[in-house]
Amino acid sequence: MALRSSWRFAGATPRLLRRSTALRPGSSVPGGRSSVSSFDDTQPRRRTTDLLQCSRFASAPPSTDVTYEQLKRLLAERTAVVVDVREPWELREYGVIPGSINIPLGQVNTALQLGPDEFKEKYGGEMPEQTDNIVFTCLAGFRSKTALAAAASLGYTRVLQYPGGWKDWSTNEQQG
Repeated sequence: MALRSSWRFAGATPRLLRRSTALRPGSSVPGGRSSVSSFDDTQPRRRTTDLLQCSRFASAPPSTDVTYEQLKRLLAERTAVVVDVREPWELREYGVIPGSINIPLGQVNTALQLGPDEFKEKYGGEMPEQTDNIVFTCLAGFRSKTALAAAASLGYTRVLQYPGGWKDWSTNEQQG
């Protein structure tokens, strides 16, 4: 029943849009600025199924995942700041990815808003700039995804995650 209603609503949406009071190109909005609306009802009307089929061809967002080999290369080239978001006791118990900075997940939001000197004093590494590559890692990839979202919401544009986390790192290091 709910599915049928949603399809019915989806079919009504184009009709609602055609009847809307959208501004026409060139008309003005309050404040005297002209509209840039591209609403044009002179185009042939498309069926809802045509619109739904078009969405299948939309490009997917680029992946934010980094593999073990990629992380190894980024660390060797020093082209990324690697942030381990585990708690300090976890690093002592399991181990550390060499070259990473430890910022527990609960502190990521605050840490990325500190000044460079305060960041370096508290976390022992250089404060990443908003355009630097930052790779978040944790034990198994769950917390790193949360940290990635927090950094992106603060305006960091090159945020990545190592979804395998420490478990994948240690497995690969033992094999290599």
